[in-house]
Order: sequence, then C-alpha cells, then structure tokens
Amino acid sequence: MSSDTVCKTVHQYSKAPISAEDMRKLQEIAEDYRKVKKYVYQRYSGIGSLAKLYPGYTIQNEMTDSGLRAELGLPSVYFYLAMFDALGDIKGQWTRTKSKLLKLIGQNENLSAEEKHYLRFLLKVNNAFTAVLNQEMMVLPKEIQKKHQELAVEVDTEKMHRYLCRQVRKYHISNARQEKEGKKQTESATGFAIAERAYRYGDGGIYISTKENRKRIFVPLTDNNQYKSQLYVRLFPEEARIEIKASVNVTVRSHEDYTNQIGLAMGMYTMLTTHEGHSYGEKLGEYQTSYADWIREQTGSYHRNRADNPGRKKYQAKKNRYEEQMHSYINHELNRFLKEEKPQKIYIVKLPGAKAGGVNRKINNSVSMWQRGYIRKRLEQKCREQSVEIVEVLGKGISMECSHCGASGSRKSGTFYCEACGYTVEEKTNTAQNVLKRGMEGKAII
Repeated sequence: MSSDTVCKTVHQYSKAPISAEDMRKLQEIAEDYRKVKKYVYQRYSGIGSLAKLYPGYTIQNEMTDSGLRAELGLPSVYFYLAMFDALGDIKGQWTRTKSKLLKLIGQNENLSAEEKHYLRFLLKVNNAFTAVLNQEMMVLPKEIQKKHQELAVEVDTEKMHRYLCRQVRKYHISNARQEKEGKKQTESATGFAIAERAYRYGDGGIYISTKENRKRIFVPLTDNNQYKSQLYVRLFPEEARIEIKASVNVTVRSHEDYTNQIGLAMGMYTMLTTHEGHSYGEKLGEYQTSYADWIREQTGSYHRNRADNPGRKKYQAKKNRYEEQMHSYINHELNRFLKEEKPQKIYIVKLPGAKAGGVNRKINNSVSMWQRGYIRKRLEQKCREQSVEIVEVLGKGISMECSHCGASGSRKSGTFYCEACGYTVEEKTNTAQNVLKRGMEGKAII
C-alpha cells in the first residue's frame, strides 16, 4: 500500500429479510468455519508448533492431509481461510508475549547489560527462540550463528534459557488459557471470511457460494458498491439479515484550509471538548446511560430467571442495536468535528488504563460501558484519512491545573475554579487548554 493511501473497513447490509433456508446454509458455513479454527487452536497454539508457524506451509500441508475438510464437506475456499484466520490469532498471541517479555527484560535490574542483549537476541531470532523453548539444538544461518556465539561468551546461557522458559510459561501460557476460557463464553458461529472466488456481485446484490457444489445464494444489498478483496460476512439470524465488511485502500485527502492546532479533552457525557470550548457529541451521555441502565436491568433479569432458560438471542440483538446507534452517532460527531474545526494537528491526552471501581455501582457500570476506546480508534482512523496529525501529551494532573496561571485549582459541578488567579471556566475546556499548552511546549509522548 502506498504512503498516500490508508486501509479502511467499509460495511454493506442486506436489503431484504433472508429466507430461513438461505440463512441455514450460511450458518452451516459459519459453524464449520468455527470448527476449523477451533481445531487449529487446539493443535498448533502450543510451544511444540512454534517452528511450524512461519511461514505456515507445513501447517497448511498437515491440515490438507488431516481429512477434516472432507469430513465437514467444506469448500477449500472457506477451509483455508479459517485455517489462516486461526494462525493469525496464534501468531498475534506470540507477538504480544514477546513484546511483554522485552518490556520485562528492560525493567529487570537484576540482569546485566550483556544478559539483556542476549535475551533480546533470542526473542528477535525465531529459530533461536523456538530452540530454547523446545530445548533443542540451535541451528542458525552462518552469520546469525556467529553473532550468537559472540553474545553467548558473555553470559551463562543455561541460566538465560531457563529464565526465558519461565517467563514464557508465566505470561504466554497463562494468557492463552485466559483467552481460551473467555472464548468459551462467547464462542459461536457468528460469521466467516470469504475470498473473491467464492462470491460475485450482480443484480443489485451478492451471490455467495454454499457447501453445495455450484450452488450460490443471492442476497440483495442496500448499495451497489462492489469490492474485489477478501470479505467478512457476519450473520444475524434472529433478524434475518447479514452484514458484510470489506477492507479497502482509500486515498488520503489533504486540505489546504486545515491549519488549526486543537487541544482536545474526552468525556463520558460530552464526547469531545476543544480548547475554545466547542463541544461535540453532547448526547453521548444519554446514549451511554441508557445503554448501561438496560444492560444492568437485563443482567439482573437474566440471573433471576436463569432456571427458566430464557435464552440470549433477543438480548444480543437489542444490545447490537444499542451499540450501532451509539457508533453511528459517534462517527457523525467526529466527522462534524473535523469539518468545523479544520485541524492540522490535534493534541490529546494518552488514555489511562482501567481503574478499580468506586462505591457507586451505577456509575461503575456506566464507566465500564464508556466507548472511549472506540472513539479514539475512529478518531485516529479519520485523522489518517484526512492527513491530520494526532499528538499525545503527558496527562498527569492536567485536569486540576489552571490553564492560565498553572496553579492547582478545584472542580465543582462541571466548573473549574482557580483561587490563585480567579480564572473560572468549564472543566473540560480548562483540560483541553492545558492539553494544547503542553503540546505546544513539547511535552509530548514519543
């Protein structure tokens, strides 16, 4: 992808209710797709399969010989997509583990500089990392082997190998187990990926291949857009509809009139406030509160009536509608913000990690439903598309600092007061002004 394009996910929707028979055929594909992914997770997510993950041809050959595709009667176009989908998840987990270990190694004061260098080498070289975890002889290319020998002279390699194995057991295996347990709670056949040769656009809709040879079902769509890439089909059987996601490369737009430097403060009730006091997403709090109240009510009702096995289909359908309404509103307000503020650069505080709950359960529930991660993700995407730069600034004490004199102030009922200089302003506006001030002073997070 060239530097003047950015990847974007677009959505398409079915226009008319899908017949029960056609939905059943799509669900069969989704269920088999899930089974293939589960098989790959169980067989290749362990340490013993590390050597097979890159580039993955060994796993592909083993999956072909496994007989699973014939057993399921699943077309190869779906079978191999499911396989590579699962392998992508497994590789992602290993990548996160290595990143975690690199961070821990850097922070470990008990390790010497030479030991840290050697451990980083093992994490960087896949063959070395695999050999250590599997307690095998290390076979490396000539130049890399020479580098390994130079580093090994300075450290106790046995000790370092044992240390690395302990850390992997502690972080990777425990995290993988947690992810597996989490997936059990939500594991369902909700959709599947589809390659270009398994679908065809035409007649105002899309033709999708089924498990039957040379049989496709037709789904009319709400738009006439056509894509030539891998798609993801998400099923909503209780609503007799589908949603299609496509990744496309869009040209980055550059605006000559986008010249402003903007300080932003994010909030749970008002989505964005600028340093000039302009607000965007003022109704977000209403959406959030309504959503959180409904979730809390439904959770209590479910636990009270669990013996009657009420099911979760209607619950999930309404939950999706709540989220779709919120997300539609968020995207609309972000578009309005960019159009009206015309920013060249946006300064924003780095999002803090999740905090422990307070004493008010209702407030805790609303905070847990806050869409701040989605808002930030969409803001970053839209800024990339419009050539707008986002800069993160240091946020410690930023909401209690007076943006005029720098003294510590107080907040009450949404207003900031500074006793030192008498400055009074809406608290989010004060925060946004401090964000801009710190950004202009170069107090950015690199």
